[in-house]
Amino acid sequence: MEAAPRRARLMSPGLRYMALSALFFSLMSLFVKVAGRTFPTMELVFARAVVVSALAFVDIRRRGVGLLSPEWRLLTVRGVVGLGALTCFYFAVVHLPLAEVTVIHFTNPVFTAIIAAVFLAEGLRGRELALTLVSLGGVVLVARPTELLSGGGSHYRLAVAAALAGAILAAVAYTLVRRLRREDAMVIVFYFAAVSVVAALPLMAPVFVRPRGSEWLVLLGVGVATFLGQLFMTLGLQRERAARATAVGYLQIVFAAAWGVLVFGEVPRLTTAAGAVVIVGSTLLLARLREHPAE
Repeated sequence: MEAAPRRARLMSPGLRYMALSALFFSLMSLFVKVAGRTFPTMELVFARAVVVSALAFVDIRRRGVGLLSPEWRLLTVRGVVGLGALTCFYFAVVHLPLAEVTVIHFTNPVFTAIIAAVFLAEGLRGRELALTLVSLGGVVLVARPTELLSGGGSHYRLAVAAALAGAILAAVAYTLVRRLRREDAMVIVFYFAAVSVVAALPLMAPVFVRPRGSEWLVLLGVGVATFLGQLFMTLGLQRERAARATAVGYLQIVFAAAWGVLVFGEVPRLTTAAGAVVIVGSTLLLARLREHPAE
């Protein structure tokens, strides 16, 4: 009798949305890595923001939803924080193997749990703080400490730092989305994209590279995949507790590793696999602890 309710919980609408989000965000990473061979990071951020804001605006107008929310200040802050997270992540995707940067990025559920505990009063215990340190140990494995300390060079260390900074900023953004769970999902998506357009334009202009031929399709792919990933993530976070919802996003690691092998020939290292096990295991345990606080 217990199996059916447990299965129902695992297949809740919020978790299904998060699984779809993971798929589309992995496709976004694939397109970004391909486009990053030609275009600077801020141009990728700008192209993504233009496509997403246009699609979100069309949907908002179609449904007659108002854009002037009483929470516009918080929506703007979420957009600024999300822009920082996105910029760091895109930079890391271009300069690191897909599997590695995705694994590092997915320390964000641990940071989300900590930040949500502080600002949303979702509670945090000593065991959960310990899991944070374990998860960061997984980052060390993925980042290959010998390369960080010596052979990797300053550019490699910068890419790893960007990946970790992106994870922390993403955790802040996810917590803000959780705080905004009564807002229309598409309004949240639109504000994020609109803020990115305004902020990225002056940073992109001096290094702009004009797209040619099929490059337009790659940039469009970045925007469309991001739009769908962002939409499903927002819907998922509005329906599930922050820690449990973001833990499902670990499917993105599997998708990213597959794209890395199939498209770029990036066979994940043993240390990457070990780090992924540590990070995924610690954050899934964290999600279980937060779902069953009395245990």
